[in-house]
Amino acid sequence: MHSDPAVIQKAIRKYLAVGALLFVFTGITVAVNQVHLAVPFAITVALIIAITKGSMVASIFMHLSDEKKWIYGSLILTVVFFITLMLLPNLTVSDTIGTTSPYTAAAERAAGKAEK
Repeated sequence: MHSDPAVIQKAIRKYLAVGALLFVFTGITVAVNQVHLAVPFAITVALIIAITKGSMVASIFMHLSDEKKWIYGSLILTVVFFITLMLLPNLTVSDTIGTTSPYTAAAERAAGKAEK
């Protein structure tokens, strides 16, 4: 099966296509770097490009696209944990237990000025 010339030619074409796409995405990375975007948007664009390039490398060059379903399950679980870890700091920043809300403090100051 692997020694069939048609299969080998198809695999070579696939590798060359992915290599060309990686080259294109590297050019896009350089071009986006020259635009000087706002930091949050630049990070988002950089992560989208990196995820795209990484998924192409993992699926084609690491042959994960030919693996069984349990590999996909573990990859999805990894993505879920990664997203959880990225969102965890946002949850701690918005934690206001034991602190006075800025809105409450402003209302108290306004009420104190109104009494005078």
